[in-house]
Amino acid sequence: QENVGRQGTFPHGIDILTAADYFAVGNRANCFLVISMFVAGFPEYTQPMIDHLVTRKISHWDGVIRELSAKALHNLAQRAPEYSAAHVLPRLLSMTQSLDLHTRHGAVLACAEVARGLYRLAVQEGRPVASYLDAAAVQGLKQIHQQLYDRQLYRGLGGELMRHAVCVLIENLSLSKMPFRGDAVIDGWQWLINDTLRSLHLTSGHCRQQVKEAAVLALAALCNEYYALETGEADPARQEELIRQYLADLRSPEEMARCGFSLALGALPHFLLRGRLQQVLAGLGAVTAICPEDVSFAESRRDALKAISRVCQTVGVRTGGAPDEVVCEENVSQIYRTLLGCLRDYTTDSRGDVGAWVREAAMTGLMDLTLLLGREQPELIEASVCEQVMCRVAQQASEKIDRVRAHAARVFMTLLHSDGSPVPHVPHRGELEKLFPRSDVASVNWNAPSQAFPRITRLLGLPAYRYHVLLGLAVSVGGLTESTVRYSTQSLFEYMKGIQNDPQALEGFGGTLLQVFEDNLLNDRVSVPLLKTLDQMLANGCFELFAAQEDHPFGVRLLALCEEEIKKSKDVQKLRSSVAVFCGAVQFPGGVRKRALLRLCLLLCHPFPVIRKTTASQLYETLLTHSDIVAEDVLDEVMTVLGTTAWDAELPLVRGQRNHLCDLLGVPRPQLVPKPGPRGGP
Repeated sequence: QENVGRQGTFPHGIDILTAADYFAVGNRANCFLVISMFVAGFPEYTQPMIDHLVTRKISHWDGVIRELSAKALHNLAQRAPEYSAAHVLPRLLSMTQSLDLHTRHGAVLACAEVARGLYRLAVQEGRPVASYLDAAAVQGLKQIHQQLYDRQLYRGLGGELMRHAVCVLIENLSLSKMPFRGDAVIDGWQWLINDTLRSLHLTSGHCRQQVKEAAVLALAALCNEYYALETGEADPARQEELIRQYLADLRSPEEMARCGFSLALGALPHFLLRGRLQQVLAGLGAVTAICPEDVSFAESRRDALKAISRVCQTVGVRTGGAPDEVVCEENVSQIYRTLLGCLRDYTTDSRGDVGAWVREAAMTGLMDLTLLLGREQPELIEASVCEQVMCRVAQQASEKIDRVRAHAARVFMTLLHSDGSPVPHVPHRGELEKLFPRSDVASVNWNAPSQAFPRITRLLGLPAYRYHVLLGLAVSVGGLTESTVRYSTQSLFEYMKGIQNDPQALEGFGGTLLQVFEDNLLNDRVSVPLLKTLDQMLANGCFELFAAQEDHPFGVRLLALCEEEIKKSKDVQKLRSSVAVFCGAVQFPGGVRKRALLRLCLLLCHPFPVIRKTTASQLYETLLTHSDIVAEDVLDEVMTVLGTTAWDAELPLVRGQRNHLCDLLGVPRPQLVPKPGPRGGP
């Protein structure tokens, strides 16, 4: 900047400074891929920039710089094609044999990009690629893989870098339609792709994803260019070998191999899938199933779902088609079953809720398949299937993980407001379009609980969605994240306030809530937060209308489910939450109150001291709030017993006080059940 301003000797200095200012050069990708092209537009700078990239940047220690340099050479090759072909490419080919790993890696990437750049320019100009790449250059590019293989440079510490680079080379040379059909190098390339996918578990974690993606892209390009016969059909022997081998590798005990080969099957072109679709879908479907030995293989299930979705897009849909050729009425229901089944994947391990990756992939797959069918063959979408899709996605949109909730909301809105022909059989479409106008797609930040929950709770008013939205909300309201709990609770209570004077709506809501509880008994992922949700709702008087009626069915069923949930449980968190629900249930008069008090008296003698103390404390607070539960003449004594007894003392001491409390409250004293002797005798 100083030189340009003071001396004025730099050609086009002002123009370059305007484009390459302080902020523009702060972004590396922008520098290498955009500004470099602008500067190279001035002939004085084109060749020196190319030379600098080849001399200094291709062998840089930072892998990102090497990749950006290769892409920059791709762009610049189209500015100076003769120089790139005659001087740059031969130099890069010699660098691919370097002893230095970084130089070797950068040079292979650069060879791939320069060759692709020259091919694209030749196509634009309507010239054969041979006009830029002579026989020596083509031979040099073909030999790279064999030379690296002979020197065993795919093995050891730098092997993963070289595998990545050569996969990029395979992709670019295939896309550049190099004349290698029937050549032995094709088998060499295929071996490298297969071996890379098979040994992904040996690749270091930070670059595993990159290597996997490069191998899958290389495979797609290779198959498209070299495996089709002149007629456009697949080579039968090649197809048989490839599909059989990949389906066998889907059963590998290594999770990463399953990931790689799932994506590889998803990347196969249409002509290779023709006649084998059922086999491929069955193999991928088996990967998505959870078995005891591979329960933690969430990444392979995610990648298999991505592959199923991609295969469906590749083969297309046709009513009355053959199930081995296209998606049709014979296989579409099975595909939907697989995708919907994966929305129940809540696997957790040391990494957290890894099932969320699977659920996100399943939602994307459901969206892509439904939009494809809606566009081309809407009659293949059954009403029951569409309802399941919308309801399950709505459930995910009301759950506790921000990222999953935002993704689900985007899928829901896309299905509701699909461009072109609308998706058929969407339940309550008219009401949904009013509740979720198209403008919400762009304006609402579904990641933010404060914006998402007030909108998603509107679905509780639509019977078809109520069950699944409640299932998701129960997990959010009873969760641990402060912001999620606050806004989901506020939104739920806001909805409850609106139906307080509508007995029919409240009955429907209460019945659905208890149905969620019953369906998820002993499923701690749902039942523990659901107990917390019920506690909050009872404490906030959401069911006061039911409390006006003696032995209301809601109270009776709620108590029975809570008793079933905590039977023989040693989970302190679950027991504490149930204590709060039993305390809330004493507001229901009649037999429900009596049973709740009896259950609380039993918990006052629980083997865990912390549960005894919690029960006494919560019962004390409940009686302060609902003093009409106990006769006035004994209330003071009940409160004194609860407040002054050391409930964490020895059980025999506590039991006497508990029995006295039972007498005061008018509930029968619990009887000790004698334990059977060692031989089953008394």
